[in-house]
Amino acid sequence: MKIAGRKAEIALLESLLKKDEAEFVAVYGRRRVGKTFLVRQVYKNQIVFECSGLHKKSFGQQLENFWLTLQEVRQSPTLPPKTWLQAFAQLKSYLNTLKSPDKKVVFLDEIPWFETPRSGFLAALDNFWNQYCSKREDIILVICGSAASWIIKKIINDRGGLHNRITTHIRLMPFTLRETKTFLEMNQVQLTLKDIAQLYICMGGIPFYLKNVQPGKSIPQILDDLFFVPQASLKQEFYNLYASLFKNSEDHEKIIAALSAKNKGLTRNEIIAETKLNSNGRLSVILKELVECGFVKQIFPAHQKTAKPLYRLTDEYSIFYFKFLKNRKLNSSWLQIFNQSVHTIWLGYAFENLCLKHILPIKKALGIHGIISNEYTWSQKGNDTTKGAQIDLVIDRSDNCINIFELKFSNKPYEISKSYAEQLQQKTAVFKTQTKTKKNVFLTFLTTQGVQQNKYYLSVVTNQLTIEDLFEDVLVLG
Repeated sequence: MKIAGRKAEIALLESLLKKDEAEFVAVYGRRRVGKTFLVRQVYKNQIVFECSGLHKKSFGQQLENFWLTLQEVRQSPTLPPKTWLQAFAQLKSYLNTLKSPDKKVVFLDEIPWFETPRSGFLAALDNFWNQYCSKREDIILVICGSAASWIIKKIINDRGGLHNRITTHIRLMPFTLRETKTFLEMNQVQLTLKDIAQLYICMGGIPFYLKNVQPGKSIPQILDDLFFVPQASLKQEFYNLYASLFKNSEDHEKIIAALSAKNKGLTRNEIIAETKLNSNGRLSVILKELVECGFVKQIFPAHQKTAKPLYRLTDEYSIFYFKFLKNRKLNSSWLQIFNQSVHTIWLGYAFENLCLKHILPIKKALGIHGIISNEYTWSQKGNDTTKGAQIDLVIDRSDNCINIFELKFSNKPYEISKSYAEQLQQKTAVFKTQTKTKKNVFLTFLTTQGVQQNKYYLSVVTNQLTIEDLFEDVLVLG
């Protein structure tokens, strides 16, 4: 089976083949994250029917597509169905002809597109599962889709006919750094860990994006191929990304644009002020959709009881787009960008996001993998009486300890000077004072090339991690 990573997801899907009962599985995640590929690879010998919804097509076109796909596997032709109940009845008839006792997988891909206004699709799907599949021991019904919020609302958390029908659900996340390294190596791309990290913070761990990386090229060459040459494969991706996931995606894109200009994130009220969107239920739905689809992370600052949650843009491609592609007339190549100050600023922020997305390997490297924690960034503005401070990452642990991080993406080992050591001591003191924490506070460095252990390092730093630690293998299911 040629799949990079996905160990937990593969193990879960394979375990369903051994159960003596029917299974209703929902696999969801953002566009081009590899959902369909995963299902097809794991169940390539068990899929007996597969059909994908058509994007923005009518009820009649969806029904005809389903029927035509079914005709390809049936031995005897049938008349076109007029309703979804009739379509699923034909599918039942086909499944009844399969006499093997082995598991049979019915795979409905891009399922949100099947549901058109007043089509009755969801009611027919519920009938198909409840009155047919659930009574058998050999059926695995798999539904899949990129509109994660739709699947969660309409299927997983449905309060109607599909309530509690799902037996297993998998939220497929982008590759981790380790999975990205494995994927690139499977495609004969050999890069250093630092270069893989730099590639990741430009476009994330999206398999469809990564498969366009050509072996034998440097990072500037790769990024030029992907983003800047006339036929670059990802130059126009932004125009399809949100429109393919959300109905009326203009407001989603407004929020993403606003967040792209604020590295640390915005509160709900700040988003309203920036976008001029109304504060209503629709805004709540949009924010929830962006979080559930993995574009935005909701951060809950600790020690600040009156503080509102922050919404922070963490999708690497979207951040890269607004920084370097939206006004691409100013940028013709990555080497040109590399020498600009905007690159240095972006790099620090992008490395923060990379670390926020790899909290589990960080905790594993620190030996605190099993400890409950809350992760956030922290800042305190200074004034005439109080000094300010900013902390790149905080891991606030349930074992009475806090790790505060300095995150440095550099080309050589980082060296702590006397003045910088004093700044770090001051920053730690401000954090303790302002948060009023009684916990042990440990200053931790996470860098690409390590920190030189001089006398100033020994006076202020408790732990240090390097880029290698972000590539640690941690088995986790999204």
